[in-house]
Amino acid sequence: MDRIRIPVSLEVLRQEARDELDAVIEYRCRLGDDPWDFMCELPSVDEQVIRSLRADTIAAHDLREQQSRAYHPAADPSRAAEFEYRLLRQIALDRPQLTPAVWGLLGRLNAA
Repeated sequence: MDRIRIPVSLEVLRQEARDELDAVIEYRCRLGDDPWDFMCELPSVDEQVIRSLRADTIAAHDLREQQSRAYHPAADPSRAAEFEYRLLRQIALDRPQLTPAVWGLLGRLNAA
């Protein structure tokens, strides 16, 4: 059964994201990776929050089929970009404090 998140404060979401990132950092260090080599690859706390909200939104609104169609190998690449834009834009509208991080993610998606 899918987990649907009850609306929580941004501070709680950020703390959860920090905890997740701390776990990743600890794991990578235990593997022997040098933090100087991988820290720049990790998302910011707000980007991690957005990733979590994105996954929760897809599950809560049953958007998996839409996501599959958008990312299908035969689909026009603009469909994936449009899917992400609509999804991330809604996150920015719902949580205005995350707007700079959302636009940063969208900018990197467009550059890829």
